[in-house]
Amino acid sequence: MCAIRDDVPEPAYIISAVAVAGLITWILRAAPFVMLAPLRNSALLAYLGECMPVGIMLILAVYTVQDLPLEQVSASAPVVIALAVTVALQLWRGKMTWSIFAGTGVYVALMSFGVF
Repeated sequence: MCAIRDDVPEPAYIISAVAVAGLITWILRAAPFVMLAPLRNSALLAYLGECMPVGIMLILAVYTVQDLPLEQVSASAPVVIALAVTVALQLWRGKMTWSIFAGTGVYVALMSFGVF
């Protein structure tokens, strides 16, 4: 026969624990929307939305070339060409995702096929 265990929580306890966990999860997921609602019409937020993508691209570009050995053409040429493609596409089209993917693709292709 099966023994009845005394240490099993009551169904009401389990239901209340799940309800509390669900409520906390819902509150934590809704909190960012509630806190950011007043900022939707902010001039500062609009300004940052326009300037941040270009700033982030600049930081990534500087980080990419900071330790680049310019005296070694075989090491620096793929990076410089890929960076030029990325910058040119960004200036021409203004689509950051296309620019980053195209620059990355050019770099991978140059490195994979051993052009330099």
